[in-house]
Amino acid sequence: MAIPSNKEELIIAIESNYKKLKAEINSIPEDLTNVKTLEGHSKGTVMSVKNLLSYLIGWGELVLKWNSKKEVNEIVDFPETGFKWNELGKLAQKFYLDYENEDFSELKLKLDSTVEKILVIINSKSNDQLYGISWYEKYTLGRMIQLNTSSPYANARFRSRKWKKEQGFK
Repeated sequence: MAIPSNKEELIIAIESNYKKLKAEINSIPEDLTNVKTLEGHSKGTVMSVKNLLSYLIGWGELVLKWNSKKEVNEIVDFPETGFKWNELGKLAQKFYLDYENEDFSELKLKLDSTVEKILVIINSKSNDQLYGISWYEKYTLGRMIQLNTSSPYANARFRSRKWKKEQGFK
């Protein structure tokens, strides 16, 4: 799928990639969701399917946080307070810890909710607000949302499909 360049394409990309990811995730037996054999977000690390969902929730929550701070003209620490862009592996570990006590079904519901909230934001914005002006450095709001939603959803689906094959099930 091409990189979205307008509001409609962004909504389609998020909904389509998330729907495919959700089908993939729902096919994984819950008793395997804590097994740490999935390739991690940092080189040489492994994670569980639950960690993967935690990662997606974490980034989605950041998108929501960034937007809410920007809406009231507060300064946003990108990507997150205490983390720099070259420390995304450490940030992934933080996300894993943030949600480690949640069970798989709770994480799925939390991710659903995060995706819904992001779509509400997108629907509340004009195409110009999403793609007509820089929002963070050279990036538009639409691009920042896409980089932290539809693209990671597609990547997570690819990772989970590969992992399922390695585990010997479809």
